[in-house]
Amino acid sequence: MFTHIMIGSNDLERSRRFYDATFHALGGKPGQMDARGRLIYLHNGGRLMITKPIDGHPATAANGGTIGILAASPAEVRAWHSEGTRHGGTAIETPPSERPDGSFVAYLRDPDDNKLSVRSLPTPGQ
Repeated sequence: MFTHIMIGSNDLERSRRFYDATFHALGGKPGQMDARGRLIYLHNGGRLMITKPIDGHPATAANGGTIGILAASPAEVRAWHSEGTRHGGTAIETPPSERPDGSFVAYLRDPDDNKLSVRSLPTPGQ
């Protein structure tokens, strides 16, 4: 259904440090800057793009919006959360934890206040 998710940032280098660290924790690669000055992350078939707003106004986070990212395991979720808080993210909601459905979830706000969630799915048979 989706081709990509694009979010705004007021400081692309700060965003690069945060997202490089959190995607590395998930086994991903550093972001690449395209010819239009957008930071692009490709991971497990998804594309996250980060840009300064083209209208020249400050970037703001979506009120009520959450970007969900898939992790391979609870260990990756914990590593993502740890790297995110070490690189300018803010821990929100509950600490990384298992949900009643058996998934393992963590939440952060990135340095521009975008809400992120990483989830590992339950293993079959749970």
